[in-house]
Amino acid sequence: MRPRFIQLAERAKFDLIFIRDSAATRDGRIEVLSRWPQYMAYFEPTALLSAIAALTEHIGLVATLTTSYNEPYNVARRVASLDHISNGRAGWNVVTSSNVSEAFNFGRDQHIAHAERYERALEFVDVVKGLWDSWDDDAFVRDRATSRYFDPAKLHYLDHRGKHFRVRGPLNCARPPQGHPVLAQAGASETGKNFAAATAEIVFTPAQNLREAQSFYQDLKGRMPKFGRQPDELKIMPGLNPVVGRTEAEARDKHDYLQSLIHPDVGRELLSWDLGGIDLSDVPVDQELPYERIKGTLGSTSTLDRIVEMAKAEKMTVRDLYRRYGGARGQQTLVGDPKMIADHMEDWFLNHGVDGFLIQPSVSPAGFRDFVELVVPELQRRGVFRTEYEGRSLRENLGLARPASRYARAVSQPSDYAAE
Repeated sequence: MRPRFIQLAERAKFDLIFIRDSAATRDGRIEVLSRWPQYMAYFEPTALLSAIAALTEHIGLVATLTTSYNEPYNVARRVASLDHISNGRAGWNVVTSSNVSEAFNFGRDQHIAHAERYERALEFVDVVKGLWDSWDDDAFVRDRATSRYFDPAKLHYLDHRGKHFRVRGPLNCARPPQGHPVLAQAGASETGKNFAAATAEIVFTPAQNLREAQSFYQDLKGRMPKFGRQPDELKIMPGLNPVVGRTEAEARDKHDYLQSLIHPDVGRELLSWDLGGIDLSDVPVDQELPYERIKGTLGSTSTLDRIVEMAKAEKMTVRDLYRRYGGARGQQTLVGDPKMIADHMEDWFLNHGVDGFLIQPSVSPAGFRDFVELVVPELQRRGVFRTEYEGRSLRENLGLARPASRYARAVSQPSDYAAE
């Protein structure tokens, strides 16, 4: 990821840059994977975003970190450090790991069961947020006259003892500038949606049409009150793969060319990956999916169900499916001129299907530059996208409140050292 790409997004006044991650390479047919290098060799995201922070001022920096193969203390420290380095622009994409091969790198023979992963994740997030509150905002007095660096009354030990974690604390890092860095999540299963309603402030999700987007939007935000949260505390951002041309014909030519570049072996492997690892290498690409091979795994993940439902509804061949799915990995692909793209985005926003979009161009940086130069000015002319940032922090730009420390009431009285 080149700094110029991020700087272009910042000049266009984007909210954030989001980096996916996995704690393992892909497994599969290595000859095919040599044509499909995604998730095979890449930087650890908090290290990369710390470098990007030095070259940017406003754009949010969101890193993926798994709760399945990390410890809360390490994650709390890394994300808090990124928040300090960036002056309040860090976000954490909370995942429970979809790559089953990660288990093999952490002393396990198989991935943690789905329900247990989310149970662990809920406790993990609570511990991390508690560690971020280890120090009060004004704990570090740095008073030369009294030789006092911090006020000991404003340091808190978490002393967490739960089912999955025992963490004493405190965190050896000051409270982050945002209080808590912004929490993102992408689960779409029932368990995942409840987890998001309880904890997330951004949700990344796939949506193929407005009705589907509206249903998800209403469902997820409708769950929040039972967790003591208000709907505006969560921003829903479906993925969008825009293929933009100065005319519709130009855009369609671009898209057809990109689709033609998907190698059949890569297309089959891509589908195999998200269909739970079933072998499709012997399936002719102009036949339908062998649904009998998939039957036993249906319902195991929302991604799997979505692919199969789409294929059956449209009687798609393997080639049809990987061309539809492969271009945007299950997200919506939108092909058209700037007005067409802007019309679509505005319609979804005004009709409460989204709070924003996660832009995933097919080609970088050229596809992203097309979107920035052609679509963003159109959205700004319509008044549905900012022309200047609202603040300096990611929270300010997303319209999210800065959370108070869980110890705020306990320290309402001034300490002895505050008067020195």
